[in-house]
Amino acid sequence: MALTTPARSRGSAGEAGPRRRAPRPRSRQWTAWAFLTPVTVYLLVFYAYPLYRNLDLSLRNYTVRSFVRGDAPFTGFSNYLKVFADLTFAPALWHTVFFTVVSLAFQFTIGLALALFFTKNFPLSPTLWALFLVPWLLPLIVSASTWSWMLNTDSGVVNAALGLLGIGPANWLTSPGWSLWSVVIANIWIGVPFNLVVLYSGLQAIPATVYEAAALDGANGRQRFWKITFPLLRPVSAITLLLGLVYTLKVFDIIWIMTRGGPSGASTTFATWSYRLGFGNLVPSFGPGAAVGNLLIVTALVFGLIYIRTLHRQVPA
Repeated sequence: MALTTPARSRGSAGEAGPRRRAPRPRSRQWTAWAFLTPVTVYLLVFYAYPLYRNLDLSLRNYTVRSFVRGDAPFTGFSNYLKVFADLTFAPALWHTVFFTVVSLAFQFTIGLALALFFTKNFPLSPTLWALFLVPWLLPLIVSASTWSWMLNTDSGVVNAALGLLGIGPANWLTSPGWSLWSVVIANIWIGVPFNLVVLYSGLQAIPATVYEAAALDGANGRQRFWKITFPLLRPVSAITLLLGLVYTLKVFDIIWIMTRGGPSGASTTFATWSYRLGFGNLVPSFGPGAAVGNLLIVTALVFGLIYIRTLHRQVPA
């Protein structure tokens, strides 16, 4: 006589069925939305709306009257075409690229060298560390005014020091050949502390055992830097350069206080040109000024997306 066993029903205790995620309580959902709402409102009010207004300005023919009344006619991309056809566009583009690339190169190099220097403990380390952080703590208007005084042709300490060395004075702020270099030097001085702090933090995160193993294998200081320090510091270096790029692209205070973009546009960048178009003329050009500002936003956004894509490629799946 054949014995038959009843078939097990699906979902019985002996068979492991798929687990269903328990529904989240309503109270937790409302709590999550309560914490998310302030951030969302802040982003909409202080980021999304200004971006929308700037985009709207660049697509309309705004005058002072239409700006107040809000009835500016829609002109499409005519403001962008006007900016591209302007004779100031090419020099301003070159000055922006030069100002950004040279500033980032020197800020990163000096910051990395100082970060490596401060990894060695010595008696005056806290004092020197505090001194190097001073440019980061000062307001930009104070730093720019100080550099304007130091680089003054007649009474500046830089020309006075050059005179003691038998070198003639230079027109740092009023010469087309030196004005751009003057603002670059000031910006490098201001940006070095940021690179120092971030890169020093990255160096502290590298395990000391890696260097000990390399030393046992006979690696010298240069080999340890290029084979260990620099590769392991690459993620921190990438975010440092990205943040420095975004900051340097929009630098306005230093240039405007020191040279106002002159002389004859020799130190004009997109940031100062955008301000001059929108607010620096008797007849403001709000549309072209907003268009130049949007070019800076798009540039920063492109480099940000490149960084995010590179970061995702480095993360193992």
